[in-house]
Amino acid sequence: MFDDLRDLYQEVILDHGRKPRNFRRLEDADRTARGDNPMCGDRLELYLKLGPDGAIADAAFQGRGCAISTASASLLTETVKGKTAAQAHALSDRFRELAMTGTCPDCGADLSEEMERLQPLSGVHEFPSRVKCATLAWHTLNAALEGAKEASSE
Repeated sequence: MFDDLRDLYQEVILDHGRKPRNFRRLEDADRTARGDNPMCGDRLELYLKLGPDGAIADAAFQGRGCAISTASASLLTETVKGKTAAQAHALSDRFRELAMTGTCPDCGADLSEEMERLQPLSGVHEFPSRVKCATLAWHTLNAALEGAKEASSE
């Protein structure tokens, strides 16, 4: 069973890496930030469009990076739509815990569906140098939400 699950997770990462969702420039973005992982060369620009209620109405990204970095950004853009800034920050914190430890014991029912969607990236905890690849988009999300223009995985 474990091998089947690992294969499924690898397929999800490869699929998002090869065909990233929301890979485009969002011309009418309210918030943007650039993310850089100088260790391996991953770079991205994240775009957020906020709705009238302040929630994230649309999210997109452009850039270049490894399959893990690209898959993470792709999954991020799908997952944060409809979230408030506070919810997106909470999701980011929980994702970083998942990426660093492989589990998220503090992931309550409020974000369980989102964390299940991000579970394929939990395996990066076994490869510490790849954690930065997986979390780059999430650092960039926080920077964009806070009005900063740049983020780094360092």
